[in-house]
Amino acid sequence: MKILLTGSTGYIGKRLLPVLIELGHEVVCCVRDPKRFNPPESLKENITVLKLDLLDEKSLENIPEDIDAAYYLVHSMSSSGDYESMEENSAINFRKALKRTQVNHVIYLSGIVNETELSKHLSSRKNVELELSKGDYNFTALRAGIIIGSGSASFEIIRDLVEKLPLMVTPKWLNTKCQPIGISDVIAFLSKSLLNPKTFNQNFDIGGPDILTYKNMLLDFAEVRNLKRKIFIVPIMTPKLSSYWLYFVTSTSYKLATSLVHSMKIEVVCRDNHLNSILGVTPLSYKECLKRAFSKIESNEILSSWKDAYSSSGLSFNISDFIEVPTFGCFKDNRTMPIENRDFTINKIWSIGGTTGWYYGNFLWKTRGFIDKLFGGVGLRRGRTNPSAINVGDSIDFWRVLYANKEEGRLLLFAEMKLPGEAWLEFKVVDKQLTQTATFRPLGLAGRLYWYAVFPFHGFIFKGMLKQITAMPKDY
Repeated sequence: MKILLTGSTGYIGKRLLPVLIELGHEVVCCVRDPKRFNPPESLKENITVLKLDLLDEKSLENIPEDIDAAYYLVHSMSSSGDYESMEENSAINFRKALKRTQVNHVIYLSGIVNETELSKHLSSRKNVELELSKGDYNFTALRAGIIIGSGSASFEIIRDLVEKLPLMVTPKWLNTKCQPIGISDVIAFLSKSLLNPKTFNQNFDIGGPDILTYKNMLLDFAEVRNLKRKIFIVPIMTPKLSSYWLYFVTSTSYKLATSLVHSMKIEVVCRDNHLNSILGVTPLSYKECLKRAFSKIESNEILSSWKDAYSSSGLSFNISDFIEVPTFGCFKDNRTMPIENRDFTINKIWSIGGTTGWYYGNFLWKTRGFIDKLFGGVGLRRGRTNPSAINVGDSIDFWRVLYANKEEGRLLLFAEMKLPGEAWLEFKVVDKQLTQTATFRPLGLAGRLYWYAVFPFHGFIFKGMLKQITAMPKDY
Protein backbone atom coordinates (compact mmCIF):
# COMPACT_ATOMS: atom_id res chain seq x y z
CA MET A 1 0.00 0.00 0.00
CA LYS A 2 1.08 3.59 -0.60
CA ILE A 3 0.78 5.64 2.58
CA LEU A 4 1.03 9.43 2.93
CA LEU A 5 2.70 10.41 6.21
CA THR A 6 2.47 14.02 7.37
CA GLY A 7 4.58 15.08 10.32
CA SER A 8 7.40 12.78 9.20
CA THR A 9 10.02 14.77 11.11
CA GLY A 10 7.91 14.92 14.29
CA TYR A 11 8.06 12.86 17.46
CA ILE A 12 5.28 10.43 16.42
CA GLY A 13 6.07 10.39 12.70
CA LYS A 14 9.69 9.35 13.18
CA ARG A 15 8.56 6.35 15.23
CA LEU A 16 5.67 5.34 13.01
CA LEU A 17 7.70 5.41 9.78
CA PRO A 18 9.88 2.30 10.40
CA VAL A 19 6.80 0.35 11.53
CA LEU A 20 4.98 1.16 8.29
CA ILE A 21 8.03 0.13 6.25
CA GLU A 22 8.30 -3.12 8.21
CA LEU A 23 4.65 -3.85 7.38
CA GLY A 24 5.56 -3.65 3.70
CA HIS A 25 4.11 -0.26 2.83
CA GLU A 26 5.57 2.36 0.52
CA VAL A 27 5.58 5.66 2.41
CA VAL A 28 5.38 9.18 1.00
CA CYS A 29 6.95 11.36 3.69
CA CYS A 30 5.61 14.92 3.73
CA VAL A 31 8.08 17.46 5.09
CA ARG A 32 8.16 21.22 5.04
CA ASP A 33 11.96 21.30 5.05
CA PRO A 34 13.61 18.27 3.35
CA LYS A 35 17.00 19.14 4.88
CA ARG A 36 15.57 18.22 8.28
CA PHE A 37 14.52 14.75 7.15
CA ASN A 38 17.18 12.16 8.00
CA PRO A 39 15.71 8.64 7.83
CA PRO A 40 18.00 5.63 8.34
CA GLU A 41 19.62 4.32 5.16
CA SER A 42 17.79 1.01 5.61
CA LEU A 43 14.43 2.75 5.10
CA LYS A 44 15.21 5.01 2.14
CA GLU A 45 14.45 2.39 -0.53
CA ASN A 46 10.76 2.44 0.47
CA ILE A 47 10.43 6.19 0.99
CA THR A 48 9.49 9.09 -1.26
CA VAL A 49 10.16 12.57 0.15
CA LEU A 50 7.58 15.24 -0.66
CA LYS A 51 8.12 18.91 0.18
CA LEU A 52 4.78 20.14 1.45
CA ASP A 53 3.40 23.05 3.45
CA LEU A 54 -0.17 22.55 4.66
CA LEU A 55 -0.77 26.31 4.60
CA ASP A 56 0.33 26.51 0.96
CA GLU A 57 -2.43 25.06 -1.22
CA LYS A 58 -0.14 25.10 -4.28
CA SER A 59 2.36 22.72 -2.62
CA LEU A 60 -0.47 20.30 -1.80
CA GLU A 61 -1.00 19.72 -5.51
CA ASN A 62 2.14 17.56 -5.37
CA ILE A 63 0.39 14.85 -3.33
CA PRO A 64 0.35 11.67 -5.48
CA GLU A 65 -3.05 10.59 -6.77
CA ASP A 66 -2.41 6.89 -6.08
CA ILE A 67 -2.13 7.00 -2.28
CA ASP A 68 -4.23 4.43 -0.40
CA ALA A 69 -4.21 6.02 3.05
CA ALA A 70 -2.88 9.04 4.94
CA TYR A 71 -1.80 9.92 8.48
CA TYR A 72 -2.38 13.44 9.79
CA LEU A 73 0.19 13.96 12.57
CA VAL A 74 0.73 17.71 12.61
CA HIS A 75 -0.16 20.50 15.02
CA SER A 76 0.98 24.06 15.66
CA MET A 77 0.35 24.44 19.37
CA SER A 78 3.46 26.44 20.25
CA SER A 79 4.46 27.90 16.92
CA SER A 80 2.06 30.85 16.95
CA GLY A 81 -0.38 32.67 19.18
CA ASP A 82 -2.96 32.17 16.44
CA TYR A 83 -2.38 28.45 16.07
CA GLU A 84 -6.14 27.70 16.09
CA SER A 85 -6.73 29.29 12.68
CA MET A 86 -3.47 27.82 11.37
CA GLU A 87 -4.54 24.32 12.38
CA GLU A 88 -8.04 24.79 10.95
CA ASN A 89 -6.74 26.11 7.62
CA SER A 90 -4.16 23.32 7.41
CA ALA A 91 -6.86 20.67 7.95
CA ILE A 92 -9.19 22.23 5.37
CA ASN A 93 -6.41 22.52 2.79
CA PHE A 94 -5.39 18.91 3.39
CA ARG A 95 -8.95 17.64 3.07
CA LYS A 96 -9.46 19.51 -0.19
CA ALA A 97 -6.16 18.29 -1.61
CA LEU A 98 -7.12 14.66 -0.97
CA LYS A 99 -10.13 15.05 -3.29
CA ARG A 100 -7.68 14.70 -6.19
CA THR A 101 -6.46 11.33 -4.89
CA GLN A 102 -7.83 7.81 -4.50
CA VAL A 103 -7.23 7.83 -0.72
CA ASN A 104 -9.47 5.39 1.15
CA HIS A 105 -8.55 6.04 4.78
CA VAL A 106 -7.27 9.01 6.82
CA ILE A 107 -6.09 8.62 10.42
CA TYR A 108 -5.68 11.59 12.76
CA LEU A 109 -3.98 11.54 16.15
CA SER A 110 -5.95 13.94 18.31
CA GLY A 111 -6.37 14.64 22.03
CA ILE A 112 -9.00 13.35 24.46
CA VAL A 113 -11.84 15.87 24.30
CA ASN A 114 -14.59 14.53 26.54
CA GLU A 115 -15.18 17.59 28.75
CA THR A 116 -17.80 20.22 27.89
CA GLU A 117 -15.30 23.02 28.58
CA LEU A 118 -12.02 22.56 26.72
CA SER A 119 -8.75 24.45 26.62
CA LYS A 120 -7.80 26.43 23.53
CA HIS A 121 -5.39 23.64 22.57
CA LEU A 122 -7.92 20.80 22.92
CA SER A 123 -10.68 22.81 21.22
CA SER A 124 -8.38 23.27 18.27
CA ARG A 125 -7.66 19.53 18.12
CA LYS A 126 -11.41 18.81 18.16
CA ASN A 127 -12.00 21.34 15.39
CA VAL A 128 -9.28 19.78 13.22
CA GLU A 129 -10.93 16.40 13.74
CA LEU A 130 -14.27 17.85 12.63
CA GLU A 131 -12.78 19.37 9.46
CA LEU A 132 -10.91 16.20 8.48
CA SER A 133 -14.02 14.08 9.02
CA LYS A 134 -15.85 15.94 6.23
CA GLY A 135 -13.71 14.36 3.51
CA ASP A 136 -14.73 11.82 0.85
CA TYR A 137 -12.83 8.99 2.54
CA ASN A 138 -13.06 6.79 5.60
CA PHE A 139 -11.83 8.65 8.65
CA THR A 140 -10.51 7.53 12.03
CA ALA A 141 -9.57 9.77 14.94
CA LEU A 142 -7.45 8.34 17.76
CA ARG A 143 -7.62 10.54 20.84
CA ALA A 144 -4.71 10.31 23.27
CA GLY A 145 -3.91 12.12 26.48
CA ILE A 146 -0.43 12.21 28.01
CA ILE A 147 2.06 10.23 25.88
CA ILE A 148 4.95 8.67 27.80
CA GLY A 149 8.14 7.62 26.06
CA SER A 150 11.81 8.48 25.78
CA GLY A 151 12.01 11.96 24.31
CA SER A 152 8.29 12.80 24.61
CA ALA A 153 7.41 16.26 25.88
CA SER A 154 5.33 14.88 28.77
CA PHE A 155 8.06 12.48 29.85
CA GLU A 156 10.79 15.13 29.72
CA ILE A 157 8.71 17.68 31.64
CA ILE A 158 7.89 15.15 34.38
CA ARG A 159 11.54 14.12 34.46
CA ASP A 160 12.71 17.73 34.84
CA LEU A 161 10.31 18.37 37.72
CA VAL A 162 11.02 15.20 39.66
CA GLU A 163 14.78 15.03 39.22
CA LYS A 164 15.41 18.73 39.89
CA LEU A 165 12.97 19.47 42.73
CA PRO A 166 13.00 17.39 45.95
CA LEU A 167 10.25 19.69 47.25
CA MET A 168 7.51 21.05 45.00
CA VAL A 169 4.95 23.75 45.73
CA THR A 170 2.52 23.25 42.89
CA PRO A 171 -0.73 24.61 41.43
CA LYS A 172 -4.05 22.88 42.09
CA TRP A 173 -4.26 21.44 38.58
CA LEU A 174 -1.94 18.68 39.81
CA ASN A 175 -5.11 17.08 41.19
CA THR A 176 -6.56 16.79 37.66
CA LYS A 177 -7.00 13.21 36.44
CA CYS A 178 -5.50 11.86 33.24
CA GLN A 179 -4.91 8.51 31.57
CA PRO A 180 -1.33 8.30 30.23
CA ILE A 181 -0.35 5.98 27.39
CA GLY A 182 3.03 4.67 26.26
CA ILE A 183 4.48 5.72 22.92
CA SER A 184 4.81 2.08 21.81
CA ASP A 185 1.07 1.59 22.34
CA VAL A 186 0.25 4.79 20.42
CA ILE A 187 2.27 3.46 17.48
CA ALA A 188 0.52 0.09 17.76
CA PHE A 189 -2.93 1.74 17.64
CA LEU A 190 -1.92 3.93 14.68
CA SER A 191 -0.45 1.08 12.64
CA LYS A 192 -3.16 -1.48 13.40
CA SER A 193 -5.98 0.96 12.61
CA LEU A 194 -4.66 1.47 9.09
CA LEU A 195 -7.24 0.41 6.47
CA ASN A 196 -9.08 -1.61 9.14
CA PRO A 197 -12.83 -1.37 8.33
CA LYS A 198 -13.68 -1.81 12.03
CA THR A 199 -12.16 1.61 12.71
CA PHE A 200 -13.73 3.48 9.77
CA ASN A 201 -15.65 6.70 10.43
CA GLN A 202 -15.28 6.58 14.19
CA ASN A 203 -13.25 8.22 16.95
CA PHE A 204 -11.63 6.30 19.78
CA ASP A 205 -9.99 7.30 23.05
CA ILE A 206 -6.71 5.49 23.64
CA GLY A 207 -5.02 5.27 27.03
CA GLY A 208 -3.17 2.99 29.38
CA PRO A 209 -4.73 1.01 32.23
CA ASP A 210 -3.98 3.66 34.91
CA ILE A 211 -6.10 6.71 35.71
CA LEU A 212 -3.85 9.05 37.72
CA THR A 213 -3.66 12.63 38.88
CA TYR A 214 -0.64 14.61 37.72
CA LYS A 215 0.55 14.48 41.32
CA ASN A 216 0.35 10.67 41.23
CA MET A 217 2.35 10.68 38.02
CA LEU A 218 5.13 12.74 39.58
CA LEU A 219 5.27 10.59 42.71
CA ASP A 220 5.22 7.34 40.71
CA PHE A 221 8.05 8.68 38.57
CA ALA A 222 10.01 9.43 41.75
CA GLU A 223 9.36 5.89 42.98
CA VAL A 224 10.65 4.35 39.74
CA ARG A 225 13.79 6.50 40.05
CA ASN A 226 14.19 5.72 43.78
CA LEU A 227 13.83 9.37 44.72
CA LYS A 228 12.02 10.83 47.72
CA ARG A 229 9.84 13.77 46.77
CA LYS A 230 7.35 15.95 48.62
CA ILE A 231 4.56 17.79 46.79
CA PHE A 232 2.41 20.54 48.29
CA ILE A 233 -0.54 21.90 46.34
CA VAL A 234 -1.59 25.53 46.77
CA PRO A 235 -4.78 27.12 45.38
CA ILE A 236 -3.32 30.59 44.77
CA MET A 237 -1.09 29.92 41.75
CA THR A 238 -2.58 31.61 38.67
CA PRO A 239 -2.32 30.06 35.18
CA LYS A 240 0.29 32.67 34.23
CA LEU A 241 2.37 31.96 37.32
CA SER A 242 1.97 28.23 36.70
CA SER A 243 3.23 28.70 33.14
CA TYR A 244 6.31 30.57 34.36
CA TRP A 245 6.92 27.88 36.98
CA LEU A 246 6.78 25.15 34.33
CA TYR A 247 8.89 27.20 31.92
CA PHE A 248 11.74 27.93 34.32
CA VAL A 249 11.95 24.49 35.91
CA THR A 250 11.57 22.37 32.76
CA SER A 251 12.94 22.43 29.21
CA THR A 252 9.64 23.49 27.64
CA SER A 253 9.17 26.79 25.81
CA TYR A 254 6.94 29.43 27.40
CA LYS A 255 4.31 29.15 24.63
CA LEU A 256 4.13 25.40 25.09
CA ALA A 257 4.05 25.77 28.88
CA THR A 258 1.08 28.15 28.61
CA SER A 259 -0.83 25.76 26.36
CA LEU A 260 -0.05 22.81 28.62
CA VAL A 261 -1.16 24.60 31.80
CA HIS A 262 -4.55 25.45 30.32
CA SER A 263 -4.94 21.85 29.07
CA MET A 264 -3.87 20.33 32.38
CA LYS A 265 -6.92 21.80 34.07
CA ILE A 266 -9.07 19.52 31.89
CA GLU A 267 -9.54 15.83 32.70
CA VAL A 268 -8.27 13.61 29.90
CA VAL A 269 -9.75 10.22 30.75
CA CYS A 270 -10.90 7.66 28.15
CA ARG A 271 -14.62 7.00 27.67
CA ASP A 272 -13.96 3.29 27.13
CA ASN A 273 -11.23 0.99 25.85
CA HIS A 274 -13.08 -1.18 23.32
CA LEU A 275 -10.50 -0.37 20.62
CA ASN A 276 -8.06 -2.49 22.65
CA SER A 277 -10.04 -5.63 21.88
CA ILE A 278 -10.77 -4.62 18.28
CA LEU A 279 -7.07 -4.27 17.50
CA GLY A 280 -5.65 -6.72 20.04
CA VAL A 281 -3.58 -4.12 21.91
CA THR A 282 -2.92 -4.41 25.65
CA PRO A 283 -1.45 -1.07 26.77
CA LEU A 284 1.40 -0.94 29.27
CA SER A 285 0.98 0.53 32.74
CA TYR A 286 2.40 3.97 33.51
CA LYS A 287 5.33 2.56 35.52
CA GLU A 288 6.11 0.03 32.79
CA CYS A 289 6.20 2.90 30.28
CA LEU A 290 8.65 4.80 32.49
CA LYS A 291 10.94 1.79 32.86
CA ARG A 292 10.91 1.18 29.13
CA ALA A 293 11.70 4.84 28.45
CA PHE A 294 14.72 4.76 30.75
CA SER A 295 16.01 1.55 29.20
CA LYS A 296 15.97 3.34 25.81
CA ILE A 297 17.74 6.35 27.29
CA GLU A 298 20.43 4.26 28.97
CA SER A 299 21.15 2.36 25.74
CA ASN A 300 21.08 5.56 23.60
CA GLU A 301 18.15 4.28 21.53
CA ILE A 302 15.97 7.41 21.54
CA LEU A 303 14.39 7.41 18.07
CA SER A 304 12.87 10.88 18.34
CA SER A 305 12.58 13.73 20.81
CA TRP A 306 10.16 16.63 21.05
CA LYS A 307 13.19 18.87 21.77
CA ASP A 308 14.30 18.47 18.16
CA ALA A 309 11.00 19.89 16.91
CA TYR A 310 10.82 23.61 16.18
CA SER A 311 8.11 23.86 18.83
CA SER A 312 10.82 23.45 21.49
CA SER A 313 12.14 26.90 20.58
CA GLY A 314 8.96 28.58 19.37
CA LEU A 315 10.67 29.43 16.08
CA SER A 316 9.68 28.40 12.60
CA PHE A 317 12.11 28.56 9.69
CA ASN A 318 13.54 26.51 6.85
CA ILE A 319 17.07 25.29 7.41
CA SER A 320 17.91 26.02 3.79
CA ASP A 321 17.33 29.73 4.50
CA PHE A 322 20.23 29.84 6.96
CA ILE A 323 22.68 27.18 5.80
CA GLU A 324 24.69 29.74 3.82
CA VAL A 325 26.43 31.80 6.49
CA PRO A 326 26.33 35.48 5.48
CA THR A 327 29.41 37.69 5.30
CA PHE A 328 28.13 41.18 4.49
CA GLY A 329 27.34 43.30 7.53
CA CYS A 330 28.43 40.57 9.95
CA PHE A 331 30.84 40.31 12.84
CA LYS A 332 33.06 37.22 12.88
CA ASP A 333 35.30 35.53 15.41
CA ASN A 334 37.50 33.18 13.39
CA ARG A 335 40.10 30.93 15.03
CA THR A 336 42.24 28.05 13.80
CA MET A 337 44.40 25.49 15.52
CA PRO A 338 46.42 22.49 14.30
CA ILE A 339 45.20 19.02 15.26
CA GLU A 340 47.03 15.75 15.81
CA ASN A 341 44.25 13.26 15.11
CA ARG A 342 41.37 14.08 12.75
CA ASP A 343 38.95 11.34 13.93
CA PHE A 344 39.53 12.13 17.60
CA THR A 345 38.87 15.85 17.05
CA ILE A 346 35.73 15.27 15.00
CA ASN A 347 34.37 12.87 17.65
CA LYS A 348 34.88 15.57 20.29
CA ILE A 349 33.02 18.09 18.14
CA TRP A 350 30.19 15.59 17.61
CA SER A 351 29.86 15.17 21.40
CA ILE A 352 29.59 18.89 22.19
CA GLY A 353 26.75 20.26 24.33
CA GLY A 354 24.24 18.43 26.49
CA THR A 355 25.81 16.56 29.40
CA THR A 356 29.28 16.90 27.82
CA GLY A 357 29.12 20.67 27.97
CA TRP A 358 31.11 23.09 25.81
CA TYR A 359 34.58 22.02 26.93
CA TYR A 360 35.56 25.40 28.35
CA GLY A 361 33.87 28.08 30.43
CA ASN A 362 30.82 25.92 31.13
CA PHE A 363 29.81 28.22 33.97
CA LEU A 364 29.60 31.11 31.49
CA TRP A 365 27.62 28.97 29.03
CA LYS A 366 25.19 28.10 31.82
CA THR A 367 24.95 31.75 32.83
CA ARG A 368 24.15 32.71 29.23
CA GLY A 369 21.52 29.97 29.18
CA PHE A 370 19.96 31.28 32.41
CA ILE A 371 19.85 34.84 31.03
CA ASP A 372 18.24 33.49 27.88
CA LYS A 373 15.50 31.82 29.95
CA LEU A 374 14.86 35.11 31.79
CA PHE A 375 14.17 36.77 28.46
CA GLY A 376 11.87 33.99 27.25
CA GLY A 377 14.43 31.90 25.35
CA VAL A 378 15.13 28.18 25.41
CA GLY A 379 18.24 28.26 27.62
CA LEU A 380 20.47 25.21 27.83
CA ARG A 381 17.89 22.77 29.17
CA ARG A 382 17.04 21.01 25.92
CA GLY A 383 20.41 19.26 25.93
CA ARG A 384 20.68 16.82 23.04
CA THR A 385 18.87 13.64 22.01
CA ASN A 386 21.92 11.43 21.44
CA PRO A 387 25.33 11.91 23.15
CA SER A 388 27.37 11.18 20.02
CA ALA A 389 25.11 11.27 16.92
CA ILE A 390 24.01 14.53 15.26
CA ASN A 391 21.47 15.01 12.48
CA VAL A 392 20.36 18.11 10.64
CA GLY A 393 17.45 19.67 12.52
CA ASP A 394 18.53 18.39 15.94
CA SER A 395 18.66 20.78 18.88
CA ILE A 396 21.87 21.08 20.91
CA ASP A 397 21.13 23.23 23.95
CA PHE A 398 20.18 26.63 22.50
CA TRP A 399 21.51 25.81 19.02
CA ARG A 400 19.85 24.19 15.99
CA VAL A 401 21.90 21.93 13.70
CA LEU A 402 21.90 23.31 10.14
CA TYR A 403 24.58 21.08 8.66
CA ALA A 404 26.33 17.99 9.99
CA ASN A 405 28.69 15.90 7.89
CA LYS A 406 31.09 13.84 9.99
CA GLU A 407 32.98 12.51 6.97
CA GLU A 408 33.53 16.05 5.72
CA GLY A 409 34.31 17.24 9.26
CA ARG A 410 31.87 20.15 9.26
CA LEU A 411 29.22 21.10 11.81
CA LEU A 412 27.15 24.27 11.48
CA LEU A 413 24.87 25.51 14.27
CA PHE A 414 22.30 28.32 14.32
CA ALA A 415 21.45 30.12 17.57
CA GLU A 416 17.87 29.89 18.88
CA MET A 417 18.60 31.97 21.96
CA LYS A 418 17.12 35.45 22.32
CA LEU A 419 19.43 37.81 20.42
CA PRO A 420 19.31 41.24 18.75
CA GLY A 421 20.35 39.54 15.53
CA GLU A 422 21.25 36.10 14.15
CA ALA A 423 24.21 33.92 15.10
CA TRP A 424 26.01 30.89 13.65
CA LEU A 425 28.77 28.70 15.10
CA GLU A 426 30.77 26.54 12.69
CA PHE A 427 33.43 23.86 13.17
CA LYS A 428 35.38 22.70 10.11
CA VAL A 429 38.25 20.23 9.99
CA VAL A 430 40.45 20.54 6.89
CA ASP A 431 43.63 18.50 6.64
CA LYS A 432 45.42 18.91 9.98
CA GLN A 433 43.61 22.04 11.09
CA LEU A 434 40.38 22.92 12.91
CA THR A 435 38.68 26.21 12.06
CA GLN A 436 36.10 27.53 14.50
CA THR A 437 33.98 30.49 13.33
CA ALA A 438 31.35 32.44 15.24
CA THR A 439 29.27 34.73 12.99
CA PHE A 440 26.83 37.37 14.19
CA ARG A 441 24.54 39.42 11.96
CA PRO A 442 23.34 42.33 14.15
CA LEU A 443 19.87 43.79 14.04
CA GLY A 444 20.21 47.56 14.33
CA LEU A 445 22.18 49.45 16.96
CA ALA A 446 21.15 47.04 19.72
CA GLY A 447 22.79 44.18 17.83
CA ARG A 448 26.07 46.06 17.44
CA LEU A 449 26.14 47.07 21.08
CA TYR A 450 25.47 43.45 22.05
CA TRP A 451 28.41 42.17 19.99
CA TYR A 452 30.86 44.63 21.51
CA ALA A 453 29.56 43.87 25.01
CA VAL A 454 30.14 40.11 24.69
CA PHE A 455 33.28 40.30 22.54
CA PRO A 456 35.70 40.13 25.50
CA PHE A 457 34.00 36.94 26.70
CA HIS A 458 34.25 35.46 23.20
CA GLY A 459 38.02 35.83 23.30
CA PHE A 460 38.10 33.91 26.56
CA ILE A 461 35.49 31.23 25.79
CA PHE A 462 36.13 30.50 22.11
CA LYS A 463 39.90 30.38 22.51
CA GLY A 464 39.61 28.00 25.45
CA MET A 465 36.99 25.84 23.71
CA LEU A 466 39.15 25.47 20.59
CA LYS A 467 42.17 24.54 22.69
CA GLN A 468 40.22 21.88 24.61
CA ILE A 469 38.66 20.35 21.49
CA THR A 470 42.05 19.92 19.85
CA ALA A 471 43.85 18.74 23.00
CA MET A 472 44.88 15.07 22.97
CA PRO A 473 44.94 13.01 26.16
CA LYS A 474 48.41 11.81 27.13
CA ASP A 475 47.42 8.13 27.02
CA TYR A 476 45.70 8.30 23.59
